[in-house]
Amino acid sequence: MLHYLAWVPDPRDRRGVRHSLVSILGLATAAALAGSRGFTAIGEWVLDASPQVWAAFGVRRDPLTRKFESPDEATIRRVVEDVDADALDAAIGSWPASALRSRQTNRPPAGSAGRRRALAVDGKALRATHHHTTDSQALHLLSVLDQAAGIVLNQTNVQGKTNEITRFRPLLEPLDLTGAVVTADALHTQRDHAEFLVTRKDAHYILAVKKNQPSLYSQLKGLPWRKVPITHAENDHGHGRDERRTVKIVSVTQGLLFPHTAQAIAITRRTRQAGTKKWKTITAYAVTSLATHQATPTEIASWIRGHWSIEALHHVRDVSFGEDASQVRTGNGPRVMATFRNLVTGILRLTGHDNIAAAQRHHSRNPVRTLTTLGISPA
Repeated sequence: MLHYLAWVPDPRDRRGVRHSLVSILGLATAAALAGSRGFTAIGEWVLDASPQVWAAFGVRRDPLTRKFESPDEATIRRVVEDVDADALDAAIGSWPASALRSRQTNRPPAGSAGRRRALAVDGKALRATHHHTTDSQALHLLSVLDQAAGIVLNQTNVQGKTNEITRFRPLLEPLDLTGAVVTADALHTQRDHAEFLVTRKDAHYILAVKKNQPSLYSQLKGLPWRKVPITHAENDHGHGRDERRTVKIVSVTQGLLFPHTAQAIAITRRTRQAGTKKWKTITAYAVTSLATHQATPTEIASWIRGHWSIEALHHVRDVSFGEDASQVRTGNGPRVMATFRNLVTGILRLTGHDNIAAAQRHHSRNPVRTLTTLGISPA
């Protein structure tokens, strides 16, 4: 991790710098791994860490006494608020992505059946930040997540939810998407996005279609779905309700008002509250550039459902990290803290932790444990 953090440029004047940027960002990540939610908690965790931890992160020693001089809360706050958030996201996204690639070296090529990577794109507002913006809008971030691993590969800032569309391409441009399938909600069902993914990135898409695209929505709704057989069905019971999902897929080689579409999808969800008999039925539509020989109906259904993995991450950030109640609101602090939360969640997923809150408590009881999880050798 420290190797990737070294890519981030230091925003400080070189004169008077006492603590390296890598050590500050590394310690802040370790503190977040142990459950620290804000600058005060991070500062306290760093102060209480052991000399073994300080040494591993390269904390400065007094040249005369050789005692460690760990950075205080004020120093950590200034660095986090001033650091280049784009560069940090790029560096931090590269580390788990590299770990993920190393796990996939023995797999078949990315585009082969059953092994296609699925990436989910979605945005999230940091609600507590709206009081500290000039237009009273909360900071909004757009992220791309690997569905299978649950790790964020990149993140970018947008000026408001309506501008997510303009940030879609910059978000995905740095990534190798060859053979991957990208899922996104109806906001990103844009012709330019489809062209970018298929012709520029050699990728595929599954995009939801709603009434914000009235012509396309009307075309999909008007297809002869009653004559199309169900290609995938599943039942789910949980959260006090029963749900039945069916998926129908039909080839549409020509005539559809959307570029590179090979198949149209209809997902019907029937839900009812447990103990009742009344069902509620909703049908949603989507389009995909994947042809019948490139993905099975079961795979397409799994990727559609897997898109909610990014919503699950947002839920973790709110519940386990208290993101929407965070008091970090100035400078680049809110976005950088969101980056730390993404990174910590991804690391814990990669190391086999399903319960993020329990994993944070586990690391908080012994600061040295963070070194092992972060792949840092004790000094």
